[in-house]
Amino acid sequence: MIILGLDPSLSCTGWGVIRSEGSRIMHIANGQVPTDAKASMPRRLSLLQTSLDAVIAEFRPDRAAAEEVFANKNPQSTLKLAQARGAVLAACGAAGLDVNEHAARLVKKAVVGTGGADKTQVQAMLKVLLPGAKIAGADAADALAVAIADAHLARDY
Repeated sequence: MIILGLDPSLSCTGWGVIRSEGSRIMHIANGQVPTDAKASMPRRLSLLQTSLDAVIAEFRPDRAAAEEVFANKNPQSTLKLAQARGAVLAACGAAGLDVNEHAARLVKKAVVGTGGADKTQVQAMLKVLLPGAKIAGADAADALAVAIADAHLARDY
């Protein structure tokens, strides 16, 4: 099973691709799609969607996974996140991929063992779970964590 993990954001969307075979997890690829804050919203969203289209076409995942939406204190930030998620989910939908959504605490618990883990703990555990993987940045790390959590949680479905 090839799983595409996603960490949608308007400023920089992370993605990570893993292969899950039983309890074994192998790193395939990861990356980030930064957008130019000075570009128009339609151009930024288009970049996210076309970049994810290319990732999906290259790695042909069986399914995708993303963190559930959380509400920011700033409504504008929440709206921008929702628009970025829409572009990312549209890319998945166009490719016929189902997208599982997981709460951030559940992702952290699946990867680190505690739902209160911080980003440093998640990144340290990724080095253990995916030895030798070159991780493109924090957003790519978050996306890989989502993919790993999805692989573990799928066994519980």
